[in-house]
Amino acid sequence: MQSVKIQNYIHLHFLVIIAGFTAILGELITLDAIHLVWYRMSIGAVLMLVYILAKKTPLRIPLKVLFSLSVAGVIIALHWITFFAAINVSNISITLAMFSTGAFFASFIEPLFFKRKIIGYEILFGLIVIVGIVLITQTELKYILGIVLGISSALFSTLFAVLNGKFVQHYPPSIISFYEFISGILFISIFLAFREDGFNHAFFQISSSDWVYLLILASVCTAYAFIVSVHVMKYITPYTVVLTYNLEPIYGIILALVFFPESETMRPMFYIGAGIIIFTVLLNAIFKNIKKTQI
Repeated sequence: MQSVKIQNYIHLHFLVIIAGFTAILGELITLDAIHLVWYRMSIGAVLMLVYILAKKTPLRIPLKVLFSLSVAGVIIALHWITFFAAINVSNISITLAMFSTGAFFASFIEPLFFKRKIIGYEILFGLIVIVGIVLITQTELKYILGIVLGISSALFSTLFAVLNGKFVQHYPPSIISFYEFISGILFISIFLAFREDGFNHAFFQISSSDWVYLLILASVCTAYAFIVSVHVMKYITPYTVVLTYNLEPIYGIILALVFFPESETMRPMFYIGAGIIIFTVLLNAIFKNIKKTQI
């Protein structure tokens, strides 16, 4: 049993590395953010449907639930669009540093959804995170649009996670993801339909290298990572999973330095600011676990 647990710990870290590698693929793919997300969700939806059919999971859900999942699908689409757009206008390091602020959006958004009081130390940690953002902004002002988009991506990601936290209690994760992907595709398609450069000839002209990266993004970084993460949580506590996933910006920034050393090497103040944000996020998770064990 111990060996199985160790294997799943290793698998969990592999999943976090995959999550960090998503940003690398976003830099490698030459499509703009909206087109990239449309293809990612389309391929992901097909793969998820294949998985659902293989598992013979019923697809039918109540209309009210379908509407709620559609809202969540739009939110995850906006999260991915702002995430990849942030990479396009700044770089991976800036995007991931800002994305790590999502844990503190959760500290203020969760009480609204679950009707609990805001905890004092969460406010303190939130203020510390703001200090980290200010340090990064002061030294990397040329990336201000990327900073804003990165923070927006973190906000959308938090909203999505809070909504999904309610859905997953009642429906299989694969069904939830499938309908969210479909609604996200429809949302982006409607948006593109009103643009002159929407579904034009260029939209369907994709290089062979982009196809390879898109397939990796949709299969390994989306469908596979999601399905396997559910399996891992059968053997590892939710706290450990959440704490480990908070390491995603660290893994992602290291990968960015390996793949793109020239564009990803930042000033020392950036790493101080990013370090403050990431350390505070990890500290927040540890505090939450201590409080949970005392209840």
